[in-house]
Amino acid sequence: MYSRQENEHLYKKVFCTRRNSKCTMVFLTVANWIRSRGPDEFWRKRRVFKLAAHYIGRRRNCYSVAVRNVHRALVYATKARKLKKEDMIDLWSTRITAACEQHNITAYTLKEGLDRANIMLDRKSLSDLACWEPRTFECLAAVAKEKMNLDGATDNADKQYPTGVNLKLKDVMLEAWLKDKKQ
Repeated sequence: MYSRQENEHLYKKVFCTRRNSKCTMVFLTVANWIRSRGPDEFWRKRRVFKLAAHYIGRRRNCYSVAVRNVHRALVYATKARKLKKEDMIDLWSTRITAACEQHNITAYTLKEGLDRANIMLDRKSLSDLACWEPRTFECLAAVAKEKMNLDGATDNADKQYPTGVNLKLKDVMLEAWLKDKKQ
């Protein structure tokens, strides 16, 4: 063990300095240093209380209750990030399917025809076009249908024309370009 003079020499004062959000403490005796949980507990609890600040009652004030509720909320937030992605993919697929039904084409034929015509659009882009630019989507549906017809691959679920309106592919895209892509 250290003598009192050595302890005082080693640990002159109790003080706390901020350095990178960490607190460094120096104690008068080794016994106090051993018993102290130190600043780590303070900052850990402070982080939990910050996350629980909007709760009501003991969920905000009592650490043992707050830490359980904060942990549960963080678990839900983690799950929700994945669910949000799944929900958006479902929404995009629904929008694309609905727009394809308006133009008498299946979503499979649309995607396959666009891939064969080297028009690389993902689900998000296609759903935005279907929602906000229906004329553009109508033209893409016509291109996809015509490309599938040129390649000789047709989906039996499709109807005869890609739209109820007499849409001419010449107005949308050059037929020569489609034939060049086929060769």
